[in-house]
Amino acid sequence: MDIIVKPNYEEMSKCAAEIIAGFIRSKPDCVLGLATGSTPIGTYRELIRMHKEEGLDFSQVRTFNLDEYLGVGMDLSKPYEQDQSYARFMYEELFKHINIKKENIHIPDGLTKEPKKFCEWYEDEIKKAGGIDLQLLGIGRDGHWAFNEPGSSLASRTRVQALTKQTLDDNYESFYKKAGIKREDMPHFAITMGIGTILEARNILMLANGIKKADVVAKCIEGPVTSQITASAIQLYGGGATVVLDEEAASKLKNLEYYKHVEKMKRDYGF
Repeated sequence: MDIIVKPNYEEMSKCAAEIIAGFIRSKPDCVLGLATGSTPIGTYRELIRMHKEEGLDFSQVRTFNLDEYLGVGMDLSKPYEQDQSYARFMYEELFKHINIKKENIHIPDGLTKEPKKFCEWYEDEIKKAGGIDLQLLGIGRDGHWAFNEPGSSLASRTRVQALTKQTLDDNYESFYKKAGIKREDMPHFAITMGIGTILEARNILMLANGIKKADVVAKCIEGPVTSQITASAIQLYGGGATVVLDEEAASKLKNLEYYKHVEKMKRDYGF
């Protein structure tokens, strides 16, 4: 696991975007797993800049998003702040600004009438695409990846997941409250890729920023592997895992100085 610590959110986002751009340049038809939430917004903005100013080409890139609220779908007739679907988030924050093809975008269908069948189909589509080359991840304040809430099996697949009070509270404050949506009207279920699905990606890129994430980042990277912190499954991952943090998110790591030393040695020796 490579742990990279940057001074602030902006530098963290640039670093993450450079890693993603490297995959696209080396394999133009690569398959990216994408995440929503506030953490990757800076990364997406830097990718948009690279596309517009440096010609980063998304025309062959294929994407699979981690999750979507059940009962929610993108409605372009609504203002952005009134449509809280993750499909709308991805459209506004990334897809409408780059040259990705619509048919290459895959996001869980929150409006499906047969969620179980859809989840099985989504898994099959990932396999048909050849698997995910690079999976972008954030981490929730309770240590979850996607909507794999505490207690989720570390072998879980794409499925419908009930959301915890912590997730509902966080998402309400971040997205629904400012849109004037009542808390009781929030979706309480979501479709999510499972931990087992995520761990099948050939590479993982996890991002975290801010002091509020410091405790859970330390538990994820240095604590025991447990289904109560589903992101701790990164310790079991056998592929190429990179964690990019800002100084605040990294501040509770016991081995922080060692991680910084290793990062410097790798840069100095070109590893």
